[in-house]
Amino acid sequence: MFNAHHVKAALLGLAVGDALGVPVEFSSRNKMKRNPVVGMREFGVWSQPIGTWSDDTSLTIAAMESITRLKKFDDVDIMKNFVRWLRDDEFTANNDTFDCGNTTGSAIQNFMNGAPPDKCGITHEQSNGNGSLMRIFPAIFYAYAKASTDEEALQIVHKLSALTHAHPISKMACGIYYFIAAQILDGQNLKVSISNGLKQANEFYKNRQEFLDAVDVYRRMFKDDFAALPEDEIKSSGYVVSTLEAVTWCLLNTDDYKTLVLNAVNLGGDTDTVGAIAGGIGGLYYGVQQIPADWLKVLKRREYLEEMAEKFFLAIS
Repeated sequence: MFNAHHVKAALLGLAVGDALGVPVEFSSRNKMKRNPVVGMREFGVWSQPIGTWSDDTSLTIAAMESITRLKKFDDVDIMKNFVRWLRDDEFTANNDTFDCGNTTGSAIQNFMNGAPPDKCGITHEQSNGNGSLMRIFPAIFYAYAKASTDEEALQIVHKLSALTHAHPISKMACGIYYFIAAQILDGQNLKVSISNGLKQANEFYKNRQEFLDAVDVYRRMFKDDFAALPEDEIKSSGYVVSTLEAVTWCLLNTDDYKTLVLNAVNLGGDTDTVGAIAGGIGGLYYGVQQIPADWLKVLKRREYLEEMAEKFFLAIS
């Protein structure tokens, strides 16, 4: 049964995966093999203290705070929170906004320039970074709690994605993530959740004209032998398709939270976001008890994150 622990575990799992990846973002896979991440580090590429999470977690809690306060999904208010993050350093680990993606920044600027929320998101095919997938959990939980059909649930998920990333490829990535997470919330085994979630996503999107081209882009993930692909065929860039493939591949090839997020981060590339997205699902499935205590101990604003998760669950339940 869906409860507050699910939200807390997913949010902490996401933030920990994010913080593990922040110091080594943009590092090549070869560099990571020479000096792999084995625990929390400090400084690195962004010169941040140990346990610092980035925009992945910040934008997740920015959306959560809006839904919690209003007890509904309000795209204008969520975009106002995104502005508060970008301009005023709110919803951050150390009162310091860093690492804003180009598409996200452009969409927020569109809103600041007066565009309505449903017109702010970037629709160009070249703007399919992972910036909406990394912060989609609030919509997933809200849709799971409130929607009565897959169609209704996906409308909510797509709407949160489209505030910044409005192309079908980005919206579909968030939808695939929703179907997998919903299976976990239904109580299914992780591998079964991924298998069933991918099948549900394929069935949902293949009959919708808007998503026909996007379905082809994700076709490799729908094959039964996807988990058996060698690591060198898995990319871990900021392209949302590569990110989702890397996360799913790591989920299928590990059996505990710690190994999952370390494998995800040590793929190199967009380490914080791949780590965050893997960590979110990993936290949801494995629970807070599997997140190493020494990692949680140094995680910035842990109590704030836990309080946010609990208040968010009460607001939507």
